[in-house]
Amino acid sequence: MARYTGPVCKLCRREGEKLFLKGARCLSQKCAVERRAYPPGQHGRDAQFRRGRGSDYSLQLREKQKARRVYGVLERQFRRYFREALRRPGLTGSNLLCILETRLDNVVYRLGWADSRNHARQLVQHGHLTVNGRRTNIPSFLVRPGDEIGIREGSRTRTYFKDLPSLIGERPPVPEWLDMNENSLTGKVVRQPERRDVDLPLNEQLIVEYYSR
Repeated sequence: MARYTGPVCKLCRREGEKLFLKGARCLSQKCAVERRAYPPGQHGRDAQFRRGRGSDYSLQLREKQKARRVYGVLERQFRRYFREALRRPGLTGSNLLCILETRLDNVVYRLGWADSRNHARQLVQHGHLTVNGRRTNIPSFLVRPGDEIGIREGSRTRTYFKDLPSLIGERPPVPEWLDMNENSLTGKVVRQPERRDVDLPLNEQLIVEYYSR
C-alpha cells in the first residue's frame, strides 16, 4: 500500500500553515512551522520574501496538495475521489470533502481515538478496528450512515486502548455526524457529513478548478 513516508513537518512548512499532521506536537513549541516559518530547502529563506500572490494555477495546485496532505492521500487516489464527487448530485467540491471525511482512518481520528490521521491510519492497518463487527485493516474504507466502528476485542487489553478514555477528553470534540460511546468505546455514523462539518481551512472550489483545466 503506497503512502508518504518522508518528514511530515516539511509538508506543513511547504504549505505555509499548520496541517496538524503530528497531533500534539503541532500544538507545542517543537512545531516546525513555529520554529522555521519558511519553505523547506536551501532557498527556503529567500522564497518567503519572494513569495507573492502567485498565479491562478499555483493557488489551485497548492490547495489540492494541501487537501491531499491533510488526509494522507496520494494523487491517483485523490483523483479517483474527485471523479466520484463529480458523479454525485450537488456541489463537486463539497462532495469531495465529504468523501474524504468518510474514510475509515479519518473517522477514527474524528472519534478521538488517534492523535492524528497518520496515527489513525496505523491503528487501522494493524487490525485494531472493526466495522459492523468485522475486522477491517483498510484505511481508505468508506463508511456509510448506520455503520458501527469498534475496537477489536483482542486489542482492548493493550495499554493504549485501556488509557484511551482519559485521552479522548484532551482531543477535539466528536463532530455531529458521528456518535461515540465513551463507555463501550464504539462509534456510529449517524449521517453523511456535510460541508459545514469539515472544520478545515480548505477552499474546495480551487481544487475543482484545478481538475477542470
